[in-house]
Amino acid sequence: MIRSRRIKIVHALLAVFALAVIGQAAHVQLLQGDTWRARAARQQLAPREMPAPRGEILDAAGLVLAQSREMVQLEIAPREVRARDRAALHRALARVQVKPEWIRRALDPRRSWITLPGRYLSTEIASATRIAGVHATLASVRAYAMSEGTRRLVGRVDAQNMAVDGVELALDSILRGTAGTATYVRDIRGRSFESPNRPRVAARPGNTVVLTLNHELQEIAERALADAVSKMGADGGDIVVLDPWEGDILAMASRRQDPRSTAATALTEPFEPGSTLKPFIAAGLLARGRARETDMVNTGDGTLELEGRVIHDDHLVGRASLATVLQWSSNIGIVKFAQRLTPREQFEILRDFGFGTATGVPYPSEANGVLREPSRWSPQSPASLAMGYEMSVTPLQLAVAYASFANGGELVEPALVKEIRAPDGTPLYQHRKRVVRRVLTADVANRIRTMLLNVVENGTALQADLSSFLLAGKTGTPRRTVNGRYAAQQYNPNFVGLFPGDEPQFVIVVKLTNPRDEKGSFYSAATAAPLTKTVLQAALAARDAALDRHKLASSAGAAVARHPDSALGRGGETASHVEARAGSIPFVVSLPLRRAAPSSAEAARAVPDIHGMALRIAVLSLHNAGFHVRLVHGVDGATEPAAGSLAPVGTIVRLFHDF
Repeated sequence: MIRSRRIKIVHALLAVFALAVIGQAAHVQLLQGDTWRARAARQQLAPREMPAPRGEILDAAGLVLAQSREMVQLEIAPREVRARDRAALHRALARVQVKPEWIRRALDPRRSWITLPGRYLSTEIASATRIAGVHATLASVRAYAMSEGTRRLVGRVDAQNMAVDGVELALDSILRGTAGTATYVRDIRGRSFESPNRPRVAARPGNTVVLTLNHELQEIAERALADAVSKMGADGGDIVVLDPWEGDILAMASRRQDPRSTAATALTEPFEPGSTLKPFIAAGLLARGRARETDMVNTGDGTLELEGRVIHDDHLVGRASLATVLQWSSNIGIVKFAQRLTPREQFEILRDFGFGTATGVPYPSEANGVLREPSRWSPQSPASLAMGYEMSVTPLQLAVAYASFANGGELVEPALVKEIRAPDGTPLYQHRKRVVRRVLTADVANRIRTMLLNVVENGTALQADLSSFLLAGKTGTPRRTVNGRYAAQQYNPNFVGLFPGDEPQFVIVVKLTNPRDEKGSFYSAATAAPLTKTVLQAALAARDAALDRHKLASSAGAAVARHPDSALGRGGETASHVEARAGSIPFVVSLPLRRAAPSSAEAARAVPDIHGMALRIAVLSLHNAGFHVRLVHGVDGATEPAAGSLAPVGTIVRLFHDF
């Protein structure tokens, strides 16, 4: 009886235990099933992100500036590498120039896992990836096929393929694409295989960005800038070439001696422009009817005391018209003309040309520049602003503002991106001209451009003059600020040109930082202006520098018509023949012009003797005597006709000068 009772107790305990096991199993499988399945998946399945290739960055002609390549990163489990494969692995790694110390680590069986530095082409490392214990992971690497100057603008990515600066950062969401995924299964030995039950999701490449940059013009600008910075011992410089009609940035070169500088300083480093700002004051006066080109002011002896400061002129012009004030860059003259404007009007003129506001190009650190409200001005501010001080601009802002003189008075939004394409080539965005506002009438814009033509032909920018084409422009030689103070004997000479001067296709801004030419001069006329001429001459000789050759041919004709004596060059060649031989304007021939005989009613005058005079004073003396002047390379002070010779009023006198 007792024995039977004990058996029943044991059976009951076993039944309770069985029920507990069944209950626990039901709890685990029914209630906690999802949790345990997820834990098992984490142990056996390993999802991996498949990096998406970044989109390409191209120039306007489709040349690749930045491109992503699929590379391979190697990870090695030395204990899994069989003895018979060690020699083959050593050879494979040495072939792709893995450093010897890393090869030793990869073959050291005391180590469990090694990640080799660097990325390799899959074709180069194929023999290694077939060896047991060698694990390959796809990685995207950014490759750049461009110069240092373009790299400043395009930017770069880091080792993790993350955008750091430039267009890469500004358009990162467009370029980076969408990563894919793949699931790998891990066996009991830790080896990984892609899961056959979970298909991978392919990565979607980024979109392609096409920039407005012209390859040849960009290369010309960068080489010319590098050469000028080196020869003049400058701290750096910037060149911007802009299409004034569409707003396309055709070239943007920046260079600094400081190796820490990696940005496109034409966008990030504003400077006081100096005299290149004077045409905007003149434009505001003309637009409001406060002055005409022929209106006169008295600049006296070249000094003016105003509001406790003394303003100086480098060139004595006496009583001068507004056109002459721009021609010889008279500080006193422009200050006196600016007194016809109220502070609010002066501020609005400069604001309407876009100063004080970033242009909005896709660059992450573009500077706004500085243009203060009149309420923050001092009594000296109106005069300072008229001369291009107490405000700062970037080279791009200056180019955009000058474009309004070239295109008939429109402030055009600059463009750096020409097109954005989907991975399959479908256009997602195409640049269209966008006018921000009309700042001038076409008449006022043309009148300013005419005055700027005279600056190059007979004024401060003589060394930028092109013999076969008209060039309008303005020089400026402002002082340089360092840490908020003007640095002694340091300047930022700059020149803005409209080329060709009659129907501009380019606005070119050249700015140098603290240069000296071979004679020690820091003036824009001796530094930035000749560099502008060098860039334009190279562009004319280039096969494709974004120039309309048919329009250029008519511009060459306009230059000859404006200056008939310039039609004949050395050896009797016409100017157009010279350009055609250089490859600038093919198939254009200019016939010799028949000049009308001078009227007998015109009184003959003696050509003045200008020996020993400064170039500017010599030109002014010849003008005052009733002659036109053409500069020719030669011995300083000589003229043709010679000094003392009688010549009719209006005769063109060749003034020889050693440039």
